[in-house]
Amino acid sequence: MTAWVHLGNTAQVPRLEAAVKFLGKTALATASLILLGACSGAPVATTTNVTTTAVQTPSSAMSPLDAARDNATNAYRQMWSDFAAAGTTSDWQSPRLGQHATGIALNKLSQSLYGDNYRGLITKGQPVLRPSVTALEPAGDPTKIVITDCGDSTNWLKYRKDNGVLADDKPGGRHLISSTVEKQADGSWKVSDYGVHDVGSC
Repeated sequence: MTAWVHLGNTAQVPRLEAAVKFLGKTALATASLILLGACSGAPVATTTNVTTTAVQTPSSAMSPLDAARDNATNAYRQMWSDFAAAGTTSDWQSPRLGQHATGIALNKLSQSLYGDNYRGLITKGQPVLRPSVTALEPAGDPTKIVITDCGDSTNWLKYRKDNGVLADDKPGGRHLISSTVEKQADGSWKVSDYGVHDVGSC
């Protein structure tokens, strides 16, 4: 903390000298500094060193288990988001597909889009997801997590690329989806396999 002392005129000097006599030689040195400041018109700063102790708050960091669950669920959601984005043009070679999927899951995504592209179909909209973690392996520090979902494709349908009409008259609906998400060597999480059941399976 810094205090600034201003002496407006020299009328305060007698009172200051009385204080000096009472306080002794140490105070005299301090008073002299103050008077010099008054004569020059410049403020004199006296600095007091204050030691503060940091206040630590409880850590808000997630536990490794909670972090694994969140990372796996996020990878699952992102995989379908990437797939939906690539589906707008049926880009089966989209680099986004490999960002959150690997192995069998990545092959399934690519093959599905390749088939749509071959048939002249695209997909519009977004799926509605309701994922939940249903298994962890190993339980204490998982590297593999099973996610079960009841995904809704009501507003995520296929259309003909040439004229923009619906590819068929089959409505979307809710599908039971079971996915395996695994921790990768670089620490990221990716969906390694998934299975989508028929409409009405959940």
